Amino acid sequence: MTLPPVPVPNENPITEEKRVLGKILFWDEQLSSDNTMSCGTCHLPGSGGADPRLATHPGPDAIFGTPDDTIGSPGVIRSDEGNAYIPDGVFGLQRQVTSRSAPSYFGMTQYAPELFWDGRASGTFVDPETGSVSVAAGGALESQAVGPILSAAEMGHDGRSWDEVIQKLRDVTPLRLASDIPPDMATAVASSPDYEGLFAAAFGDPDISAERIGLAIATYERTLVPDQTPFDLFLAGDQTAMTPGQLDGWVKLRDNTQCLACHTPPMFTDQQFHNLGLRPAVEDPGRMNVTGNPADFGRFKTPSLRNVGLRDALTHVGWVTDVKDAIDFYNAPAFPAFALGHTQFTANQTGIPTQNPGVFAPLGSINLPVTLPNGQPFQAPIIDFLTNALTDPRVAAETFPFDRPTLHSQSTPPDPRLYGPGTGGPGNGPRMIARTPLTIGNPDFKFGLSRAPGGALAWLVVSTLPAIPGSQLPGGTPVNVSLADVIHVAAVLLDGAGPQAGHTTVQLAVANDPGLVGVELFGQWFVSGGPGPLALMASRGAHWTGN
Repeated sequence: MTLPPVPVPNENPITEEKRVLGKILFWDEQLSSDNTMSCGTCHLPGSGGADPRLATHPGPDAIFGTPDDTIGSPGVIRSDEGNAYIPDGVFGLQRQVTSRSAPSYFGMTQYAPELFWDGRASGTFVDPETGSVSVAAGGALESQAVGPILSAAEMGHDGRSWDEVIQKLRDVTPLRLASDIPPDMATAVASSPDYEGLFAAAFGDPDISAERIGLAIATYERTLVPDQTPFDLFLAGDQTAMTPGQLDGWVKLRDNTQCLACHTPPMFTDQQFHNLGLRPAVEDPGRMNVTGNPADFGRFKTPSLRNVGLRDALTHVGWVTDVKDAIDFYNAPAFPAFALGHTQFTANQTGIPTQNPGVFAPLGSINLPVTLPNGQPFQAPIIDFLTNALTDPRVAAETFPFDRPTLHSQSTPPDPRLYGPGTGGPGNGPRMIARTPLTIGNPDFKFGLSRAPGGALAWLVVSTLPAIPGSQLPGGTPVNVSLADVIHVAAVLLDGAGPQAGHTTVQLAVANDPGLVGVELFGQWFVSGGPGPLALMASRGAHWTGN
């Protein structure tokens, strides 16, 4: 029952140089169009390979606070083909959120024939630039790796191209934004301080391509096998690896439930697609959108239960919070009845696989009572086993090979950060959009403005010092930047129509000058149309430190 060796396609053999390159790419926020997102941003080992940043997607009705809402991952603010901020129809000028929760990136993905919740990343990896087949079979990891990079909601902007991604990698310093870089990554970057050198070490020449990006990231992911759980150690002969309670939970799960029909050991997934009835299938057809087969209506991939105790957004809808909550769902009645906070939409449920191929037992036949008739606990040891005995301590502690750098987006305090007052108070008045870090060599450092009067004239003021707290212009407009130390002013006529629909973006190039590391900048927007003799409104200030 031990995990088999990870299958490796002939077209992409594992080498140490390629693994480390894939690890660097996976954790480099510069792979995104605005330097705010890495692949790893949504897939943290300490969160079981999933995303702890839980955000709401309003579902197909596009209305927040209705039953079809899901929990997803925050991505980038929508931007146009020039990478300037533009309002999204659902999220406006806030971060977009994926419509499904982030699956674990080492949830037995190394063994999966297809990836993503709906399986749209197939085992045939097609070169995104040429259209030729790069990996004929077993390349689902490669297919998945290249998807989010161009996604305008996750890591890219509208119309982002591979030429743009590749040119950016040629220009940037690897891991410029990261800190606490693990030794294997630090050694590689010290030996090859640019991406062309890293690609040459991995592939024999410095050519950077979408295909090679996918091959490298997939190689890294194939080495992330969480096979040192108490369960694995117990099977290997350590009779003390699981506690008596966890062992009791394993026996009860194996002998007294139907859970393992889908969550099949040792991977604890059958790598198949099922409809559990979490929501009506019409809200998200899932696998059917990939296959076109009506029999796949509302089906989604079975997630592995390995490291499930570290995740707090289970299933593709994300609002199942932990193992106990998942059990409560399986014990819930059919819609419209509710119990334990859940109901099951049974119209298109596929049920539980049986020993007869193509035959399913009703999902409602799952019943995990809290206690057995004799009063012995039933759920508790099962929850203990799933939560703790299937957790690899290296994953929980983020130690090799599950170690990672600290991302810039995780900086404490945040960088950039907003400070000082604006006009109108929280939720009103002009809003400074300060997301892009101040990175040397970045040709597209962005200052955004939203929630201002459409068509108004606005001024961006950038200074090397903040204003004295409490500073104001005549009439009471708050000032957060030192007007005596201004280094840049931009006047812009705002896009949009309406009292709070005005928006714009100022994009500046940052010199590739190491002397700018540690330099502090302070920015603030002033907008016409306010009260007082100067008739100005103001945003809060924003503070950046050069990286």
